[in-house]
Amino acid sequence: MGRLLYGGQEMEVEIDDRALAHLQIVITSKLRRGESFLFSWTDALSAGSGRSSIWIDHGIPLYFRYSSGGTAAINRDWISALMLSANTPTGLRFLAEPGFATAPPRSSV
Repeated sequence: MGRLLYGGQEMEVEIDDRALAHLQIVITSKLRRGESFLFSWTDALSAGSGRSSIWIDHGIPLYFRYSSGGTAAINRDWISALMLSANTPTGLRFLAEPGFATAPPRSSV
């Protein structure tokens, strides 16, 4: 299980390594273009089963930490689906990989 640390180490979100690799591509692509956006996900039952969102901006520290040393094979269809959601007014929503069950991110804050 990898982690997305946002705003220093104030916000930590647990995300499956494979999902994190795909989110990293989408997030860094948008930030390279100078685009800020909202990123939302459904919280795990242990975190209250609610929904969380963070504003992603190039001026806020962002750190991707993977639990494994390997790299994931990239699913271009998943990247496309995530990028489409990132380009909507509601921002990037965590979507499970098409055809696979992926656990949603969990905030540990």
